Amino acid sequence: MSLESDVLARIKPTAEEVRSINETAKDLKETVEKYVKDHDIDVEVRFVGSYAKGTYLSDPDIDLFLLFPESVPPKELETVGLSVGEAIIKGTKMYAEHPYTRGTYGGLDVDLVPSYSIKTTDKLRTAVDRTPFHTQFILENLKEEQKDEVRLLKSFMKGIGVYGAEPNTRGFSGYMCELLVLHYGGFLGTLEGAGDWREGTTISIDKKGPPIIGPLVVYDPVDQKRNVASAVHIDTMSLFIVAAKAYLSSPSDKFFFPRERKPHSRDELQRISDMNGSRIITVLFDRPDIVEDNLYSQLWKTRYALTRKLNDFDYNVLRAVHEMYEKKLEIVFELERDLLSKTYKHAGPPVWVKAAESFLSKWKNNIYGPPFIEDGCWNVIAERMYFTAKEMLADEAAVSGIGREIDPRNMRILDHEASLNDADPLLLTELMDPKNSWEV
Repeated sequence: MSLESDVLARIKPTAEEVRSINETAKDLKETVEKYVKDHDIDVEVRFVGSYAKGTYLSDPDIDLFLLFPESVPPKELETVGLSVGEAIIKGTKMYAEHPYTRGTYGGLDVDLVPSYSIKTTDKLRTAVDRTPFHTQFILENLKEEQKDEVRLLKSFMKGIGVYGAEPNTRGFSGYMCELLVLHYGGFLGTLEGAGDWREGTTISIDKKGPPIIGPLVVYDPVDQKRNVASAVHIDTMSLFIVAAKAYLSSPSDKFFFPRERKPHSRDELQRISDMNGSRIITVLFDRPDIVEDNLYSQLWKTRYALTRKLNDFDYNVLRAVHEMYEKKLEIVFELERDLLSKTYKHAGPPVWVKAAESFLSKWKNNIYGPPFIEDGCWNVIAERMYFTAKEMLADEAAVSGIGREIDPRNMRILDHEASLNDADPLLLTELMDPKNSWEV
């Protein structure tokens, strides 16, 4: 038995699981259809996504769409659509680009999504209106034997941490996995094809649309103006390329089923820090009560904003990691230094320009010495605004461009010693000793 066959036996739903899922899904659809009929709601109830396409793994999410006529006003679509979700699956109202309800039914996770029933994708009314077209395209073009190839690709991507177009993963959607299998023929073909990817690689399943700029461009066959890979970050794409080459060179089930990593001890983390000559600083925020996908986007934005500040003030970030927990957000940085000298050389204008006079006037009584000439310009020894990374972040974080709903007023900052004692040990391990999931 090949490795892929062995993996497939572990990830593919059994015949009994399929029967159970089908029965629950059928009951869900009939319940929704009865509810909308009893309440005189004019919608078509239709399965979409991996369940409808037969490319799901064990324990799938069920995507059930309520297709409203185009004559229904958007506000009514939202209100009525959410009310159906509340009545049937009693779930959570989700607001990303489009409102829907997420809950459970018969033990299965369900997304109940209102959208418009449109004839073409030329004029979309909502962000999800093209989804039924995706389902139809895959049903018409994906061969039965290729469904297992999609399962392998999805499981591989999950194992290496690049599956999902959500902001926390910034990776590959299930629909994109299906298109890649269509384009390259199968799982191994996709891995081989990825070995030739470069930034700006363009893939078209049917025909190309207008030029699109992105790390990876995959034209949507049902809407050529759209890039299916728009969520894929260049780092995520790069990780997939590296993993694909590594698997083809040395196949292992670790790519599909990564081993759980054990955190390093405090002494080991300190040893690595000493060896690198680096320092650690941790920033903690209370978790705001907003939609998780939106919060992940803001967490990434906050990490990048604080990285820029640390670099601007010469503390220089070597690496950074972050995590979201039930009640807090945590960002940990490895820095070249967390303490700077009291003074620095401040460069002034060339001696021959008019501005030189005001520079000299400003600094003539400088306690660290008068201005001096170097390379044709005035220079002066000045005192730094901040000596430590901790005090700099305490003052500058609020004006650094962090996520809009992440409140700097509840920010806590842990210096090196406090980070080693109180930060998440697994997060510190990922920071100080980074390894790919299949290398653990």
